[in-house]
Amino acid sequence: MSNISPPPSMPSVLAAGPARFEGVPRIWLLFLLLAACAPWVLYPIFLMKLLCFALFACAFNLLLGYTGLLSFGHAAFFGGAAYITAHAAKVWNFPPEVAVLVGTAFAALLGVVIGALAIRRQGIYFAMTTLALAQMISFLALQLPFTGGEDGIQAVPRGMLLGVFDLEKPLVLYYVVLAVFVFGFFAVWRVVNSPFGHVLKAIRENEPRAVSLGYHTVRYKLVVFVLSAALAGLAGSVKIIVFQLASLTDITWHMSGTVVLMVLLGGVGTLAGPIVGASIIIGMEHFLAGTSFPVDVANGLLFMVCVLAFRRGIVGELAPWFQRLRRRNPGSDTSGATHG
Repeated sequence: MSNISPPPSMPSVLAAGPARFEGVPRIWLLFLLLAACAPWVLYPIFLMKLLCFALFACAFNLLLGYTGLLSFGHAAFFGGAAYITAHAAKVWNFPPEVAVLVGTAFAALLGVVIGALAIRRQGIYFAMTTLALAQMISFLALQLPFTGGEDGIQAVPRGMLLGVFDLEKPLVLYYVVLAVFVFGFFAVWRVVNSPFGHVLKAIRENEPRAVSLGYHTVRYKLVVFVLSAALAGLAGSVKIIVFQLASLTDITWHMSGTVVLMVLLGGVGTLAGPIVGASIIIGMEHFLAGTSFPVDVANGLLFMVCVLAFRRGIVGELAPWFQRLRRRNPGSDTSGATHG
């Protein structure tokens, strides 16, 4: 990995050390404490769905927010891993931890294939290539025998995690999902704050300059594409264990659009943005489910409000306020949620 260390001539965006992120652990420990107490107040299944989609949004934000690559096909990894995990758990009788790993590995492998084909394109051509390839995966999910067609794969067993933890118990399952989310979020945080992550930011800001400094930008983009695909697959695999159902909803272009909306709403290129965006979208869908108001109309209105009033997303717009608060109180670590 020595070839990814930035040279002394790299711009300040690459030379920035981890000191600016010293406050992150404390503010996220507060979030972890609140998340640990949440199932005693809110419905655990709702919270688990929120955590799965928050991890999915964090994975997508790693690609869009920190590398500048807009993918319209991330549902292929989320839904593809879901089908593989469901099949492995139900048909192959794999324990849940192995089924999730198999689904995540499939998403990473699919990321290598799609990334190798799409990564040399830029801008709208990259986005359209990922959309086209994802549509092919969606078509296969509809046609292949093992996927169950429009019925999907139902009644997926949850099983015993490591042969010890009974995932049929909602609280046990919730804390397992929370642990997976924390692992995935920490992986994103570590990538963003590593020399590799600083190179990604340089590619986002000025790819020709990064090339002129000797970086193989195609290689970097392919690696981050695979990482993002694997984390999206992890989110989809865990979601299947929670809901015990793999369906076409998880793999269609609509799911790709939903995760784009989550990241744009919360704040592109921020650590907390995807979590905030996922919380708003999933929360709105949950509370509107008992009404006659169409969820798609609500999503459209929310997107319009975001474009008109929160162009940098909710967290992005609040970032200046956090920075002013930090200047007034140097010991505060509120910037941890916005820096990235």
